[in-house]
Amino acid sequence: MTSTPQLVIYTDGSARGNPGPGGYGVILQWGTAYKELSQGYRLTTNNRMELLAVIVALQSLKRDGLEVIIYTDSQYVVNALEKGWLKNWVKTGFKNKKNVDLWQQYLTVSKMHRIKFVWVKGHANNRYNNRCDELATQAADSRHWLIDTGYELAPDNGLAL
Repeated sequence: MTSTPQLVIYTDGSARGNPGPGGYGVILQWGTAYKELSQGYRLTTNNRMELLAVIVALQSLKRDGLEVIIYTDSQYVVNALEKGWLKNWVKTGFKNKKNVDLWQQYLTVSKMHRIKFVWVKGHANNRYNNRCDELATQAADSRHWLIDTGYELAPDNGLAL
């Protein structure tokens, strides 16, 4: 019986201003395979980009049922998932919570895998986290932005028409 390599994902999000232009960076490692993903958005928040990085990473997977370990410097993401905050938010219908659209997307894509989150200190000596930070900030600065409609059209941020 051969062992299957574990899927390792690193993620980071960035916003220039909060809100402001933002981006995410993702690294996926499967054995010797390595892939980077990033994208910028014209107006968003840091927490949205941190969470979107995780969602995009999981959406990019080609098969279900994987053992996944996700490293992130986002305490918002790690605490919501490892401390059970998200379960409570679901029970209360996300009352007074932000980023509901992204949390619902996360709930959908995460059901297909067994996921463990590990918090890493940002801007420290983790080269993969540092690379994700570079990808996220480059995407935020690139001006090749998409529109974060979940943020820009949300009624509670004062931007929706």
